[in-house]
Amino acid sequence: MTTRVIARAQVRVPATTANLGAGFDCLGLALDRWLRVSAELRSGNRDEEGLVTFHRTGTLTALDRAGIASVRDDLIWQGFERVLLQFRDKHGFRGSVHFEANSDIPVARGLGSSAAALLAGAALANEAFGLLLSAEDLARLCTDLEGHGDNVGAAALGGAVLVTPRAFAPAFSQVPVHESLGFAFAVPSFETRTDLARAALPSSVPFRTAVLAASKAASLVRGLQTADRGLLTAGLNDVLHVEHRKPLIPHYERVARAARNAGAFGATLSGSGSSIVAVAPRNQAAIVAGAMAEAWRAVDVPADAFATGVCPTGVTAVPPTSQPSNLPTYGLAQPIHLPRRIACP
Repeated sequence: MTTRVIARAQVRVPATTANLGAGFDCLGLALDRWLRVSAELRSGNRDEEGLVTFHRTGTLTALDRAGIASVRDDLIWQGFERVLLQFRDKHGFRGSVHFEANSDIPVARGLGSSAAALLAGAALANEAFGLLLSAEDLARLCTDLEGHGDNVGAAALGGAVLVTPRAFAPAFSQVPVHESLGFAFAVPSFETRTDLARAALPSSVPFRTAVLAASKAASLVRGLQTADRGLLTAGLNDVLHVEHRKPLIPHYERVARAARNAGAFGATLSGSGSSIVAVAPRNQAAIVAGAMAEAWRAVDVPADAFATGVCPTGVTAVPPTSQPSNLPTYGLAQPIHLPRRIACP
């Protein structure tokens, strides 16, 4: 069968850190690390051709080593297919699709790689088929797929995002972050499985703990806005989830203490781990990140370090390097609804 290219689309999605201590399951921050994915759609029958294919580079080669070969298991495809089934037609696109995916987001380290993949797939379908869904539309759809919206909201909208559950759909609100703040990360060589991190949580907490958690969450949000040391220290010292998950992270206390000794306001799990994030004055963030990574290395745990501010840019459409002319039905002949690429600070 002769096939022809009918659309190309390309998007990029930032890494995210979620929870940040007391912002458990409701706060996410976009970071200046990226998943970049392109899709090429061709005419024809996918059932006959068998062509939904991936080429992964960067940190995504970890998925190949883990044996994630099935299209159904790839989160980029899951996001792509969900948009087609929900917004285009119940049968989905029947042609072939080839994805090229490159990432510098560590996989399974609490930096939003799963949310980024789902969102990238959804955004590619949105672009390729000219569906005109907004970033918030995509965030709500991917929240439904992932089960919680802290990483997804920040990856979609950029900046710091507060997620409020509602009966019909979550609400996403951007939270200002003081420009003087930096975020330091130590990323160890070991993974933390999200299902085990969830299983470590208690089914209930005492009323007194719930009250304290609410106070700390408010302190965290206000501390991010004002860079107040006392508020940030209180907000980063979580009482709902970190205490229960620390046993899954070897040498957690050692690494967190190294962050504070290097000048951080506090340190906590990034998402459910295994990475640890610290908040510090921006001009000290790289020093803090290095101190945390060195604390792990000193006990024979390989670790990488990086520091960044909050990235204001969420999922963005990037013009493909080439686009077929005279697209008959689909693609970027339609207006692009997602924001264009904006540089992070």
